[in-house]
Amino acid sequence: MSKALVQTEYNFRNQKSVYHGKVRDVYNIDNRQLVMVATDRISAFDVILPEGIPYKGQVLNQIAAKFLDATTDICPNWKLAVPDPMVTAGIMCQGFPLEMIVRGYLCGSAWRAYNAGQREICGIALPDGMRENEKFPVPLITPTTKAEYGEHDADISKAEILERGLATPEEYALLEQYSLALFRRGTEIAARRGLILVDTKYEFGKADGRIVLMDEIHTPDSSRYFYSEGYEEKFRAGEPQRQLSKEFVREWLMQNGFQGKEGQQVPEMTPAIVESISNRYIELYEHLTGEAFVKGDTDGLLKRIEDNVNQYLAE
Repeated sequence: MSKALVQTEYNFRNQKSVYHGKVRDVYNIDNRQLVMVATDRISAFDVILPEGIPYKGQVLNQIAAKFLDATTDICPNWKLAVPDPMVTAGIMCQGFPLEMIVRGYLCGSAWRAYNAGQREICGIALPDGMRENEKFPVPLITPTTKAEYGEHDADISKAEILERGLATPEEYALLEQYSLALFRRGTEIAARRGLILVDTKYEFGKADGRIVLMDEIHTPDSSRYFYSEGYEEKFRAGEPQRQLSKEFVREWLMQNGFQGKEGQQVPEMTPAIVESISNRYIELYEHLTGEAFVKGDTDGLLKRIEDNVNQYLAE
């Protein structure tokens, strides 16, 4: 089986610090730019799973780069370069402690809460009688707080965001504007590929006084996609939708008794499970981009990344 990159500890030129997130290692270069390594770690329910997924980091990094390039007319973003298939370098931003989640359909965690009787999400009232995977009349913005490592994201309303000073009214209005416009663009691109962009999240920061789109966008880790073909038939029949997202990993975990709760144990991730997850990530890349996925060489991954990043920083 191909090797997975699960840990990095570089010391790049002019490096000031490094932050190890759930799946990304972010290197601060001279307090001016960030080098973000998309590792093959995988998380679910805010828990890092014990096995890495070969090519996952490359898939996420390359999809995000394509969508960042495809949305520069909507809002500025942080990306400067992609020095390695698993690395993006970009401008350093002061991030908002929020994730702007846009939902086009009632599914996932929102459906689980709704099915349990909850009729409000992030201060937005939901009507009775909705069904799983039903399309909302208009997309909803349901923000969460940006969790620190080991903590869970928490739903938060617009009123709470403004009350706590997490963004000014003017900033939040622009965050909403950008998020809905990005979601429309993502929906259009997905539709051309026979997919439905169901929900996704965006992260923003500020650099030189302006709001900038950060991190990854429209990847299978940050988004959920349904196949357009068969959606209506499956919805009417109450059947599960065929989807491309990380939700299948969460479903596998739940079927095996794990939801990230105290005392629960992650089920064994056999080589067959790991390979199947890797294949699903590659499938989404090819379906979403319309391009064949070119697997990077997994031998000497650490050295390859180090050499490519150092060459970029020397330019």
